Amino acid sequence: MISSKTIALLASAAFLVIVTLASTFEVGQTQQALLLRFGEPVPERGLVTEPGLHFKLPFIESVVYIDKRILDLESPKQEILASDNQRLEVDAFVRYRIVNPLKFYQTVGSVARADNQLASVLNSAVRRVLGEANQMQIVRDERVPLTTRIRDQVNAEAERFGVSIVDARMRRVDLPRQISEKVFDRMRTERAREAAEFRALGQQEAQQIRSSAQRDATVIVAEAQQQADTMRGEGEAERSRVFADAFNKDPDFFSFYRSMQAYDAALKTKGSRFVISPSSDFFRFFDHASGKAAAKP
Repeated sequence: MISSKTIALLASAAFLVIVTLASTFEVGQTQQALLLRFGEPVPERGLVTEPGLHFKLPFIESVVYIDKRILDLESPKQEILASDNQRLEVDAFVRYRIVNPLKFYQTVGSVARADNQLASVLNSAVRRVLGEANQMQIVRDERVPLTTRIRDQVNAEAERFGVSIVDARMRRVDLPRQISEKVFDRMRTERAREAAEFRALGQQEAQQIRSSAQRDATVIVAEAQQQADTMRGEGEAERSRVFADAFNKDPDFFSFYRSMQAYDAALKTKGSRFVISPSSDFFRFFDHASGKAAAKP
């Protein structure tokens, strides 16, 4: 059986362990700690920013951990009305850091409640700043200056929570879905109209080019035909001149040559029949080589 002395020793050891654990706390690299005594910060050591193991009075002092990293706050998409009465859907966010942990703990107490407060401030700043600008300024021309104004306004409100705004941005700025569909339909109609105009102009230009090409082709063919006829006429004239010169040099031979051509043209077809007198002038070269008719007895 365990003696009472052993039980006392075990109880003392357990008490020492509990007291030791209650007397120490650890601060991480990404944390800072508030050391509170009955809910109030401990004088001169109420804020602990150095990472590592630290000591506190057990059962009297408590520790509240505060994140010292840069925190993100995503604002839900909201619809705003620009100065030119254009409705826009804006998706914004901020990044902030806790710079006054005591004020942060006393005003909001936790990151979740701080996010709720800052989200309301961010939405109000977005509506207020963008409501003074038109659509083109928000979307394109003055987006950076408007974002800077939103950041400054949110930062001014965030100081009472002990936080500082590091950055603020508008992630997306879009038209509402119904308006976007109408805009896209109008753009599609406009592009279809422009395409139809370009297509009509192209067809008109193609027809003009085709007509011009056909006209040029007709002129070229006519000029070529005219030149061919001229050359053919000149060739025929030269041929006639050559034949005339040849006829004048030897009329008998020329008469014989023409007769031979006539015989070839008339008799080369099979089955040709002539009803003609053998003494006809057509057959004069059959009777005599000179083509002269034989003397009658």
